[in-house]
Amino acid sequence: MDITAATMTQSLTYHLSNHPSIITFRWSHSQSWGSTWSFLFSSITFYLSFSLIMHVFLSIILRRERSVPLGPIPALHSLFMSLLSAIIFSGILLSAAAEIQETKWFWRRSKTPFQWLLCFPLGTRPSGRVFFWSYIYYVSRFLHMLRTLFTILQQRKLSFFQLFNNSILAFMSFLWLEFSQSFQVLAILLATLVYSVVYGYRFWTAIGLPSACFPFVENCQIVLLGCNLACHVGVLLLHLMKGGCNGIGAWIFNSVLNGAILLLFLNFYVKMHLAKKKKKKQLQLETAAVIKEDE
Repeated sequence: MDITAATMTQSLTYHLSNHPSIITFRWSHSQSWGSTWSFLFSSITFYLSFSLIMHVFLSIILRRERSVPLGPIPALHSLFMSLLSAIIFSGILLSAAAEIQETKWFWRRSKTPFQWLLCFPLGTRPSGRVFFWSYIYYVSRFLHMLRTLFTILQQRKLSFFQLFNNSILAFMSFLWLEFSQSFQVLAILLATLVYSVVYGYRFWTAIGLPSACFPFVENCQIVLLGCNLACHVGVLLLHLMKGGCNGIGAWIFNSVLNGAILLLFLNFYVKMHLAKKKKKKQLQLETAAVIKEDE
């Protein structure tokens, strides 16, 4: 059993961090799919336009309360995204550990492993293990966008926050690769860990199993945004105190976009709780009125 477990561990480590295609990866406009600015802007424009057109089209041909049945497709998408997020998390974790082990001699006097996760040395190029998984994460952002289509078809609503969030996250993950931006390894670890849990929960509820008694997905997103905010502060301190972090210009733009997402989500979160509180109060008043009539 121990030999089998050791063999499986070695095989997993090889395929997630030591495979030649992972080690030799290089972000290139000519070789990497979706790596050009024109592709980024055209794909985001298509996503926004298609979502809007689909929403308007359904509003014309169907009544507001009617939804489009999708069968098991949303549940299968959630299961796939949960597994993909878990694979990306495992891959970048093993890859980061391998990179630290192989290159720590170069920067051990100036940085600790945790500092490297937040702050790449100046001159870092987008190649090697961690950037391979950063690229896979970037590509996965377009698969996340499918949830917008499910929301339009099933719930018959178009969420501005969902459109903005998906577009900005795709844009930010492109910047990580284009400018070898610091903080991306830790950001991907946090995001994929949360996504694997959130999509697993969505699959759980989609197949009819009981849901949590609190807004599980929203609370997970709050935790993720809070961790990202704390890490951004860490990047700024390291940049000022340790002689600079690579891709700091892209990081500043990234921070502004993250701040916008945080404000929009907090606004949505507060409105959701106020609506639930109002609904609960109204239900209590109606119950009290019924009891009074019975008396």
